[in-house]
Amino acid sequence: MNWNAQLYDGKHRFVSEFGQDVIKLLAPVAGEKILDVGCGTGDLAASLFSQGVQAAGVDQSPSMIQEAKQKYPDVSFLVRDAHDLQYEEEFDAVFSNAAIHWMKQPGRVLTSIWKSLKPGGRLVAEFGGKGNVRAISRTIIHQIDDYDSKMFPWFFPSVGEYTCMMEQAGFRTAFAEHFHRPTRLEGADGMHNWITMFGDVVMGAQTPEEKKRIITGAVNELKEEYFFTDYWIADYWRIRVVGIKE
Repeated sequence: MNWNAQLYDGKHRFVSEFGQDVIKLLAPVAGEKILDVGCGTGDLAASLFSQGVQAAGVDQSPSMIQEAKQKYPDVSFLVRDAHDLQYEEEFDAVFSNAAIHWMKQPGRVLTSIWKSLKPGGRLVAEFGGKGNVRAISRTIIHQIDDYDSKMFPWFFPSVGEYTCMMEQAGFRTAFAEHFHRPTRLEGADGMHNWITMFGDVVMGAQTPEEKKRIITGAVNELKEEYFFTDYWIADYWRIRVVGIKE
């Protein structure tokens, strides 16, 4: 996926803002070495850095990493695929917010994270869980004839499915929850902006004209239930986990 880093920062700052709650769960300690996997434009890695952490961020998107480096030149950012991070016992913790559900081989990601951690290190993550953006994605798909389910871009597990994978990778699950978090999308164009940013990959290889038609149709179909005068609500379901490398 080709991410638009400026649109991400300009219209979807709620991603990083909600991530502050996950940082509280991480409970970083000054001097720790922590890796932010799927760091986006770097806001949360920079927040860790400001707390005295030796923070680093990786993301598969070159445009996101370029933006992160421009915003936070003192923090280390690299383009890397989370399926193969190429680290060996380097970090006290691995942190991830709103990224793991984009990674379609979760077992490989967990193994790669496990290898990156020092013995006793921790994984702390939040990502989309079962039921996440179900109404939005179904409505987009409803606009497309003969939709191929292989095009669906996200991995939204149940908490049981994911904790089993964690344990298979070598983690002890210290904490796990699956919760509903209706998410406000600001402005009358909030849903249009969300689908343009995140839902583009659901549409697959459509022409620009077809994508415009699909987005317009989806927005109109969602409006009655999810639009409230000057904002929208996205039907988010999230998973949070803490895993310890043993």
